[in-house]
Amino acid sequence: MSVTITAVLFSLIGIALAAGGAQLMMLGGSVYYLITGIAFLLTAILLFLRRAAALWLYSLIILGSLGWSLWEVGFDWWQLGPRGGVIIVLGMWLLTPWIRRPLGFKSPTTGFSYGASAGPLGASVALAIVIAVISMVVNTTDTHGNLPQDQVAAAPNLGGDVPPGEWHQYGRTPYGQRYSPLDQVNVDNVSKLQEVWRFQTGDVKLPQDVGETTYQVTPLKVGNSLYVCTPHNWAIAIDATTGKQIWKFDSNSGLNPDRQHQTCRGVTYYADPAAAPDAPCATRVYLPTSDARLIALDAKNGQVCTTFADNGTLRLQAGMRYNPAGYYYSTSPPVIVGGKIIIGGAVNDNYSTHSQSGVIRAFDVNTGALVWNWDSGNPTQTAPLPEGQSYTTNSPNSWSVFSYDEALGLVYIPLGNQVPDQLGMNRSESVEKYSSSIVALDINTGADRWVRQTVHHDLWDMDVPAQPVLMDLTKSDGTQVPALIGPTKQGDIYVLDRRTGEPIIDVSEKPAPGGAIPEDHTSPTQPISALNFRPRTLEGRDMWGVTMFDQLVCRIRLKQMKYEGQYTPPSLQGTIVYPGNFGTFNWGSVAVDPERMVMFGMPTYLAFTSQLVPRSEVPPKGSDEKGSEQGLNRNEGAPYAVRMGPFLGPLQIPCQAPPWGYVAGTNLRTGDIAYKLKNGTVYDMTPLPLPFKLGVPGIGGPMITKGGVAFLGAAVDNYLRAYNLTNGEQLWEARLPAGGQSTPMTYSVDDGRQFVVMVAGGHGSVGTKAGDYVIAYALPR
Repeated sequence: MSVTITAVLFSLIGIALAAGGAQLMMLGGSVYYLITGIAFLLTAILLFLRRAAALWLYSLIILGSLGWSLWEVGFDWWQLGPRGGVIIVLGMWLLTPWIRRPLGFKSPTTGFSYGASAGPLGASVALAIVIAVISMVVNTTDTHGNLPQDQVAAAPNLGGDVPPGEWHQYGRTPYGQRYSPLDQVNVDNVSKLQEVWRFQTGDVKLPQDVGETTYQVTPLKVGNSLYVCTPHNWAIAIDATTGKQIWKFDSNSGLNPDRQHQTCRGVTYYADPAAAPDAPCATRVYLPTSDARLIALDAKNGQVCTTFADNGTLRLQAGMRYNPAGYYYSTSPPVIVGGKIIIGGAVNDNYSTHSQSGVIRAFDVNTGALVWNWDSGNPTQTAPLPEGQSYTTNSPNSWSVFSYDEALGLVYIPLGNQVPDQLGMNRSESVEKYSSSIVALDINTGADRWVRQTVHHDLWDMDVPAQPVLMDLTKSDGTQVPALIGPTKQGDIYVLDRRTGEPIIDVSEKPAPGGAIPEDHTSPTQPISALNFRPRTLEGRDMWGVTMFDQLVCRIRLKQMKYEGQYTPPSLQGTIVYPGNFGTFNWGSVAVDPERMVMFGMPTYLAFTSQLVPRSEVPPKGSDEKGSEQGLNRNEGAPYAVRMGPFLGPLQIPCQAPPWGYVAGTNLRTGDIAYKLKNGTVYDMTPLPLPFKLGVPGIGGPMITKGGVAFLGAAVDNYLRAYNLTNGEQLWEARLPAGGQSTPMTYSVDDGRQFVVMVAGGHGSVGTKAGDYVIAYALPR
């Protein structure tokens, strides 16, 4: 009976592999699955006939599969496991007495039954196990190395007069370096960090929320107060020493199912130099809201500063020709420089061609009066827009964080795309010039001084997502250049002269795939920085699964979709976009050490798919439909909608093999990547809490301290981790009560202790646990 059941099982496996393998072969893929499927069927026949030759044939299946797997992926355990797991388990089953004895022979003289010899099958199974054990200890994915530890800059330019123990802006200073000069916590003692307080804001995910509630705030620390915002746009002040609430302000921004993001990345702090220290609103916190308002609050007590704009509130919908609620809002903190508060706004991706303008505006920080406006659809008219005129509908917007250099008089804007992201027909000359670029605007006039485009005719949602990082870079020849480091979704790190936008590290144009839909076109070339974390083009050997069966399905899907590498245009059949919409780098940007001239970042690799849907095939909008970037994006007013999402297999795990996430260190003086190490576990990705370190995707940002430590949450397992900046070695981790998709920060308190603070609130798009936690860590007293 055991042999018969086994034969039936082998038949079913053979049929599945042969059928799928034949389909894959006809699509131009590997013939392995077809050959193996036929071999399984022959083995099943021999089992039905009770022939010992079944074991011999199966040993050939093991040896052939082992050789093919090693040829494709080498000693990569996480790639070998799915290929050989089922095969080896079945081989071990065939070696049991219940199978071998019926396949033996019966002595004609004694009548005693002898089991078939283990012979080659036993040796094949043993060899496969040895290879598996070796692959578990061989690391084929990481690059090891060391960053230089010498202090290059004796007096580094940190970008502002911020006391060492404070954190005044999103990236600590206007330069956005995410670097702290504190060194009490260092590589020798960071493993001793302990939680010292935990604060819960009370703002939790609601059942009626949009699909994506995210908590991405980086707290500010001024004096002894921390200032945070929450996903539903509360502003809260917290005692930096004790973690107790000082005040709370609720903006009552309401809920709207058309908002793609219910989030807040931070507030903006301002001290009025002309005000008496004890005067009302002498220090202020500016809160952006998801219903497109900017509210000024007294930093001491949270009261509204009624002298700003309209009784304390600036309404950002002004000047918009179309104003559908929920389509436009500011998710990132504005910057304040030269008496002006400069702000952009997020526009819902792929909602409507009648979206609000992506205009960047500067308002008087005290009165809220408009000083200038820069509209990428009408870039030369920067004087305040006259009454009765409107900004360019649906011009490229900036939803991320700005940086500025007050000495140069420039503010640096990361720009996005025009809706829809995947359709480029009818774009104006201005849109083609400014889309997916970094633009330097004059702080006083709003005029653009230079533009550096990172994608030409962007059809892939490769907008510039990250705050540009500024530093004074001492090159390897000893010359010093005011530099800008611009991370991108496609994996490029642009290192530019921030005065002119010209490359410090070379940027070249490389041929790109064509084949857009007839109404559209592609750019024949795309820019590539010599410093980049771009992945190689996906191949069949990169497809993955828990077993060989879902791996086969992913191989078939890879061949069925349009894919000629990076920048393959969107299509009706469906296109693979890799790197995907989350990018290699996103809004979390990178951190730099301006003394050692090194960079720490978290490159992520997760393929997405993009399929155009003709307007006639788009179903009516459901009443319960909520804003989302995954699934069907309607593109109202465009000839096509687009269906988007991660490239997943039948079991809803990525079709591409891990690692999906790394930590990496780069020498900015030379442009060399010193190390790239897989980061994070599948602990919170699987039904069972398995601590396997595959290297998981994430979204969030890092922070560096003078103590030589880099801190990062971000990964989709809920941990805050500390790394040795020099070599990327993990030194410490703390379990978080929710997803850590924010950027950590650090400061010191009056008794001299250095605190590290992390906000843990989760992220709807990556599926981490929602929460409302602000947690501080310090060394034991």
